[in-house]
Amino acid sequence: MSTPLVLLTGIDADAMAHAMVGLQWDAPRAVAVRHTIDVDEQVLTRVVSDMTGVVERVHIDLAHACVGCALREDVVPTLERLADDGRWSTIIAHLPIAAGAEQICAILDHDAVLGAKLHVASVLAVVNGPTAREDLLGDDLLRERHLQTSVEDARGVAEVHASLVEHADMVVVVGDIEETDRDLVRALLRPGASEVVDHLSIDTAAVVGARRSHRDAQAWVDPAHRATVGLVEIGAAWTVELRSDRPFHPERLMANLEGLGGGARRSRGCFWLPTRHDQICEWDGAGGQLSVGPCEHGSSEPHVRLLVTGIDGGRDELLALFRSCLLTDREIAERGTIWESHEDGFEPWLGPTRQPA
Repeated sequence: MSTPLVLLTGIDADAMAHAMVGLQWDAPRAVAVRHTIDVDEQVLTRVVSDMTGVVERVHIDLAHACVGCALREDVVPTLERLADDGRWSTIIAHLPIAAGAEQICAILDHDAVLGAKLHVASVLAVVNGPTAREDLLGDDLLRERHLQTSVEDARGVAEVHASLVEHADMVVVVGDIEETDRDLVRALLRPGASEVVDHLSIDTAAVVGARRSHRDAQAWVDPAHRATVGLVEIGAAWTVELRSDRPFHPERLMANLEGLGGGARRSRGCFWLPTRHDQICEWDGAGGQLSVGPCEHGSSEPHVRLLVTGIDGGRDELLALFRSCLLTDREIAERGTIWESHEDGFEPWLGPTRQPA
């Protein structure tokens, strides 16, 4: 019988520690393993503990301090070793700050040998209540808070934190949180995920007894996912789906990137351009910062689909701006949706345009 594994993710060390202690106390015969990365010193630290205290504390020098190296060199091997040990019936893994759970979930989903020893019961995203809005919609960079996971990590706090919430099975809030901010967190949750709970109210038995579907979670966060969401309103928060089979006009999109992807909102999805008719492009924005690039997930047909979440009153203006960036009937009649062009202005992010065969 495989050992249940609970994965903790987040961007606030104190909040994650509070959530881990609560779970460790309530889970049956639990062992907790906490990994931290010191990017400046190129050191990975592992602390394993159970109800008797600290079992081991190890510092590991890394040739390159990053999440990928940490997972490959120590996190996954440690989880397998703890499962093989036999002393514990539940493993709680506190992942490095700002690290996602996707890689571990994928490994256990595809590795039959390891999957027979361990299964992911739940992925929990830990939110610090008092700073939730700034952490999810603010414009800080990870490195500005000394939270980067590698020297090259240039991601924004909001981008990372929102993606952790979107990938989670449950969100755990530590500390007081405003109702509007709780609505925002709930609006980011994927369908089927548990409600947002305070860290003192976690149903540990349910968390440990669950069995996560990696494929369902990946489908929700896939940029090219085609499932219909429409408009969702949760208290003061909203999520609107902007979708079309028409491509964006390159010049109008470039001129309106800030309006579509900027501001205190979360936006993600995919789009295409008539100059790149065979290329699906990824869109990932939060807290006024937007990144676009080639989509690695593939799709049967090019399409535009953006999910935008906010708590402001500019939803109608957003819808109008989105429509104005799409090709018009006249443009399609005159040039179609496949344009021959050597440049479209998006080369720095998407690479050279691809010409029709």
